[in-house]
Amino acid sequence: MRIDPTEWTKTERYRFLTSAVTPRPIAFVTTVTKNGTVNAAPFSYFNVVSAEPPLLSISVGRKEGAMKDTARNITESGEFVVQLAEADMIQAVNDTSMNAGPEESELRHVPLNTADSQAVNVPGILEARVRLECKLEKHLIFEEGASATDLLIGRIVSIYTEDGLLKEGMVSPDEWKPVARLGGKKYAEIGRVFELERPQ
Repeated sequence: MRIDPTEWTKTERYRFLTSAVTPRPIAFVTTVTKNGTVNAAPFSYFNVVSAEPPLLSISVGRKEGAMKDTARNITESGEFVVQLAEADMIQAVNDTSMNAGPEESELRHVPLNTADSQAVNVPGILEARVRLECKLEKHLIFEEGASATDLLIGRIVSIYTEDGLLKEGMVSPDEWKPVARLGGKKYAEIGRVFELERPQ
């Protein structure tokens, strides 16, 4: 079966891509408005770009042509914090995807607390065991018809991890319980972990 994506609607492409490109890590992003309100929202169009320089990417679709709070706050302040969503906090993370106004903090409605950051003026989430403090490196806009997407590349300037989570410089899979996004309303936790040697 061959599919021409241009023959599908945006909704059809979304349903296919989000169910096929899985599992996707979830970035739980905190930002700050010009007035000092802390916004928080999850994004699964997210991944590492490179280790040198240390870059990550977040893709934020616009709503009716308007930038979402997260993208607008990042482009205005140049700073944000990415938390990696874990099983213990995933319900609260999901709840922050509510429709809240730009000056209404989603954190007022969930049992999560803020923690001061070291290198940026945006607070992180106290309960998150991995926090990546970022400065905006590049902002790209992709437009197609009535749709638009903001692609934000962030440079990681400070890393926080909970004591005991790192083993030999790596986050231990025995301790780490990240949650991944699948299609529809489905999520997944890590299952079987195995190793493969790279060919010489």
